[in-house]
Amino acid sequence: MTSRISRRPLLMDCDTGVDDALALLYLAFTPGVDLRAVTTVAGNTDAVSAARNTLQVLELAGRTDIPVAAGADTTYRGDVPHYATHVHGDNGLGGVELPVPMARPAAMDAADLIVETARAAGGELAILATAPLTNLAVALRREPELPKLISRLTVMGGAVHHPGNISPLAEANIGNDPEAADLVFSAGWRDLVIVPLDVTMRENLTEEQRQRLLAHGSPAGRFAGEILAQYYAFYEAGTFPFRGAACHDPLAAAIAVDEVEPVLAPRVHVAVDTGDSVGRGALVADTRGCYLGYPERAEANARVVLETAGTFPELLVDRVCAGAERLALGDGSAPAGGLAQAAGA
Repeated sequence: MTSRISRRPLLMDCDTGVDDALALLYLAFTPGVDLRAVTTVAGNTDAVSAARNTLQVLELAGRTDIPVAAGADTTYRGDVPHYATHVHGDNGLGGVELPVPMARPAAMDAADLIVETARAAGGELAILATAPLTNLAVALRREPELPKLISRLTVMGGAVHHPGNISPLAEANIGNDPEAADLVFSAGWRDLVIVPLDVTMRENLTEEQRQRLLAHGSPAGRFAGEILAQYYAFYEAGTFPFRGAACHDPLAAAIAVDEVEPVLAPRVHVAVDTGDSVGRGALVADTRGCYLGYPERAEANARVVLETAGTFPELLVDRVCAGAERLALGDGSAPAGGLAQAAGA
């Protein structure tokens, strides 16, 4: 499948909790992915903690070369977010502790790193956003031409027909900063792809797959299996009738680099409800006629992924195990002490 991998440079904007960490491992271990930078924002945890988590995960994957910058710790209108510690644990990584990272966050903030990386890539940079869109909204304010510099923006967020996960209508990444999301979605990107709960909730990791990660024996495999324990407990308590979890951010990562091809992804018009009623934070997507093959509407501004094959979780586990094996054999960029430190965690 790797022959389809897009080699365009990629920046990931995230709030590194459990599924963001799995997405980072997937990207770091996927041959051909050119991950140029990672920026963090408040969401699952605060932006500084998310940056620390990101540096730890990248070090575990042998990728201390990737710059990481912390960004917004409040929403676009200045609200203090409610962190998802009940889902991702107090540290964002399911309570699993990794060594203090050798690398440090970049001196510049996330929005400046986004703009600088975009300018340096000459219009080829793709962005994967798996968190509230505050950093992107700030970056747009600083560089209004940013949409012209980005080849594709892929956003994990929203719910079209599926119920929300922080309210009946709102998904967390969109609902935790509706003003930022609406500003971003209306900015006129060359290619905007939205990966909502409609597909991520149907790509499910299982306990058998978690046990396979734990049994793999590598630091990365063991870490991936361990951080999933609390994540599974959250889903088992009130969402799934089995022990497992949704594959939100890793699936969006695979779509962003073209390894997963959507089965159904119509171009439609999307906006965000920024009011203060029950619909606040809802993704408003005009899907009329999309299942009947009607022509796309002139006002369409995004491709919304509504169906995938449902086979990605097994690929994710395969990729983490294979990447960890390559790293152990020296086919990676880890510094001499990086993997040894992680192995002793």
